[in-house]
Amino acid sequence: MGSSQKRVWVPGPIIIGAGPSGLAAGGSSCVASLWRHRTYDRLKLHLPKRFCELPLMGFPAVGFPKYPTKHQFVAYMESYAAAFGIAPRFGAEVVRAERDPAAGAWRVTTRRAAAGPGPGAEDEEEELVSRWVVVATGENAEPVGAEVISGIERFAGRVVHTSAYKTGAEFSGQKVLVVGCGNSGMEVSLDLCRHNAKPSMVHVLPREMLGMSTFGVAMALLKWLPVRVVDGLLLAAAHMILGDTGRLGLRRPKTGPIELKNLTGKTPVLDVGALDQIKSGNITVVGGVKEIMKGGAKFVDGREEKYDAIILATGYKSNVPSWLKDADEHFTREGIPKTPFPSGWKGDKGLYCVGFTRRGLLGTSSDAVNIANDIYRQWTELSDHSTPLHHLFDFKV
Repeated sequence: MGSSQKRVWVPGPIIIGAGPSGLAAGGSSCVASLWRHRTYDRLKLHLPKRFCELPLMGFPAVGFPKYPTKHQFVAYMESYAAAFGIAPRFGAEVVRAERDPAAGAWRVTTRRAAAGPGPGAEDEEEELVSRWVVVATGENAEPVGAEVISGIERFAGRVVHTSAYKTGAEFSGQKVLVVGCGNSGMEVSLDLCRHNAKPSMVHVLPREMLGMSTFGVAMALLKWLPVRVVDGLLLAAAHMILGDTGRLGLRRPKTGPIELKNLTGKTPVLDVGALDQIKSGNITVVGGVKEIMKGGAKFVDGREEKYDAIILATGYKSNVPSWLKDADEHFTREGIPKTPFPSGWKGDKGLYCVGFTRRGLLGTSSDAVNIANDIYRQWTELSDHSTPLHHLFDFKV
């Protein structure tokens, strides 16, 4: 099987990514493929919808609850794409993106698999060329999985990342170890609580305080108070509402939840019911995993337990370094822009980034507006007196 390549001049920016970040700015099979195919059935937004809207078009006023389900969020993004005439190129994998200094342009190579397995079938490669590239693959492009746990390859049972987890019905009657301390681990553990799931969690905050979202309260307080003061108030409120989580085995980091989010991007766990299941004994909290064995796990406290299955709620990572040439000029080894929020959206020579703010969809919207305005300004300046870039190449335009 070979490959054929064609070259296409793109007069506007090339946006890599068809999730919320890509749509907001302008190898998916559909709109929001991560939300559609790599999320569990019971997933809902952990923040109120007003903090998760994309620019210029909010959620419908009728029919969408305060915390939309994943299906409602996907429907919102599909409507967003349709409303603004956004038609992503699905089914094409970005193989490489690099700057061409001589031409003053970006070259993005994509590959689409051959239509059939026949002897004459060829993969189709396409080189897109533009003045601008928007990296909109985000912080959560690929699952972080088995590589983070020693001995996972020895386990004889089923190992599933939360990106492939759909429902606890698949694990009915099994003893399941859930490895992870974020909101996914909390939700999956809640879904599995009747099947002896074993979660491990970090920060735990009530999702709502006095009828208002905890995140909304935090955002309001941050307008007037420093982060550490807000963190102290949140933790005090969490202790009053949730009680002493330390006696349940849920130890809090020394860093407050908002400061931790700003420094590391780790989202505080917002309790949606799992804590009650822990208190009742339906979910058992265990210590850190030292290593995985053939039939179970050994923990840092020396205890050993047998398990039928392991679910990895170990999060996701950026994949930018795998396809962006000389990515280390603008990105860290983890694939995050070196320039922090709120200035990380703009790189050099036509390179832009959206979806890397570590502030969720709220940060994505802010970056997307900045990028769109900046490219539009350049577009208007170029339209009257600039030589079209495609004249430098052998294109059919």
